[in-house]
Amino acid sequence: MLSILSSRIETPTENNKLEIYTDGNDDYEYTLPVYFSPDRMDYGQLVKIRKNGTLVGKEKRIIFGNPDPKKIETTDVENFNGILRERVGRLVRKTKCFSKKKSKLNDAINLFQFYWNFMNNFHRRGSSPAMLEGLEDHIWSWHEFLTCTYAA
Repeated sequence: MLSILSSRIETPTENNKLEIYTDGNDDYEYTLPVYFSPDRMDYGQLVKIRKNGTLVGKEKRIIFGNPDPKKIETTDVENFNGILRERVGRLVRKTKCFSKKKSKLNDAINLFQFYWNFMNNFHRRGSSPAMLEGLEDHIWSWHEFLTCTYAA
């Protein structure tokens, strides 16, 4: 995952640091520096503190750089994971609708991501996430998607 991420984003610099926030999994502390220089990252962790299975608090840790503690959150990723589980049956826990091949799971996720970014009328505001990012000038239709030819 980090290899793919590093190939798809702009290389972080001292003036344009990578901002990354994760849960308390300490594996990231060891693997992120393999792909990104620690002096070019603002990396923080949000550790949820539980007592008898109930969330009792959150601890924000600064691991690399100087991230703004107010920005150290994982809600965006957790929210998108929930959306994926709602909309892609293959990702629901304890389901009969599972992928027998990893490539089919990747296809299902890629299709959903295209729909979400290019076809989804983002919160009914008349624009898609791709439009908000300046990647597209209109919301795609299913007809347009299914009849599109890709020029490499």
